[in-house]
Amino acid sequence: MRGVRQESADQGFVDNMFWAKAFRTRYDIVVAICDEKLLDKELDWKKLKIKVSKGFYGEKLISEAIAVKLMGKATVGNLFGKEIVGIAKKNGFITKENIILIDDIPHAQFVRL
Repeated sequence: MRGVRQESADQGFVDNMFWAKAFRTRYDIVVAICDEKLLDKELDWKKLKIKVSKGFYGEKLISEAIAVKLMGKATVGNLFGKEIVGIAKKNGFITKENIILIDDIPHAQFVRL
């Protein structure tokens, strides 16, 4: 199942799908989530090329509701994209101070102790 797409009165259909991968380390549950359209994109940041890789983010296509559940279980989060970073901020996983722009794309990380 690809998830749920929601209809917005002013925009038609809104794409609320995200690529995500979750894994355990010795001490943490790490979740990496990016906006669907960013997977495999290469971005410029300072003198670096940053790739939003399928190997890191692209395990499963998920809905917004599942993304929020995954972030709620994670001790470490790595987020890429306007939509997922906005959702994380709205749900209290990050604050605006956690957000940086890489090639004009919001990126944030969080650690929960």
